Amino acid sequence: MEWIIEGITLIFTGFLIGTLTLLNPDKKISSLLIIMIVVFLIILAIISFLTGFRVKFLPFKLCPFVLIAAALLIMIGEFL
Repeated sequence: MEWIIEGITLIFTGFLIGTLTLLNPDKKISSLLIIMIVVFLIILAIISFLTGFRVKFLPFKLCPFVLIAAALLIMIGEFL
């Protein structure tokens, strides 16, 4: 069940980033939403780190690093 919820959440987050990138109606609103999404990804990475390292399944252990990398790439793309 957690896989489905996290998958839908990440798909929605990616859709939101893509929509903001394509439309970009107001740079201030777009930047604020990007920061909120990055904070959300970092919080999700912390939760995955605290829960995913209890199991021996490798993708659960890699998930926090993938989420942090995604947050960093979004920040680099937005502010550089």
